[in-house]
Amino acid sequence: MLSRVLGALLRALLVVVVIATPSLLVPGTTEEAAQVVMLIALALGGFVLAEYGATYPALVEFRDAPPYNRVRILSLFVMLIALSLVARGPVGGGDTSLLIVLQALGLWLGQLLDFGWSPLRVVLSHLPPEAGPVSAQQVIAMAGLAFLTMLCGLAVFAVLVRWHHWPSRSHPFNVWINLPTFDPTMGGDVVPRLIRDARVNFFLALVATFILPVAGLKIAGHFDPLILTSPRVMVWGIALWMFLPLSMAMRGLAMVRVAQMIRSRRARLVAEVVADAPQAV
Repeated sequence: MLSRVLGALLRALLVVVVIATPSLLVPGTTEEAAQVVMLIALALGGFVLAEYGATYPALVEFRDAPPYNRVRILSLFVMLIALSLVARGPVGGGDTSLLIVLQALGLWLGQLLDFGWSPLRVVLSHLPPEAGPVSAQQVIAMAGLAFLTMLCGLAVFAVLVRWHHWPSRSHPFNVWINLPTFDPTMGGDVVPRLIRDARVNFFLALVATFILPVAGLKIAGHFDPLILTSPRVMVWGIALWMFLPLSMAMRGLAMVRVAQMIRSRRARLVAEVVADAPQAV
């Protein structure tokens, strides 16, 4: 009990630090904005504390199947740090070697994403004229770094699933605890439903990559157009643009793996029954 509560406190603190990272790294944060960010960070930290401190979670999936959530939060943390560093100044004006490398790498990858009818092209076309070429280059570099982080996070989890047999076989895996939002008693056989949900998550991850920028621009259109030039808005907008598809794709991989585990368990049980049948006769 005590270890679970301490682990929940540590995770809640980590969430608060991750949410506050852009405000800490990007200069010019006002007192009102800092208070709003801290309020959101504390609310999310309280949510994580309640989910990980409870015996049975309500919304957090794969709570007892590390490092699924660790890969997600670490990917978001790395993404926010990289984007915040790029947002600190114009591309090409970095004052450290790390910042110069990040800007160059992000600009190169971002230019590969800047093709006709790409989501990045849509974002760049909606930047206000007051933004200037400097902000456009920052958006390109930040999009490239966020895309690279998303690919790395997905690749790490795929390796864990494929070669390290996630989740760990040394600990029991409870489907009902690790998938609290999935009702196994509805809709027929569990395995086909898991495979179907995995395909839906893969599809949503692909669609979200194109839909999220458009939806974000539509929402921003109801406010001051210059909000798109705010460094913190750019950091969070681009980070969520890549993090949400990453979470959906990881969930799809995880559900495919759970379906395989259930299918293998059934096959072993059937083999044991068949092996014991002659002896019973």
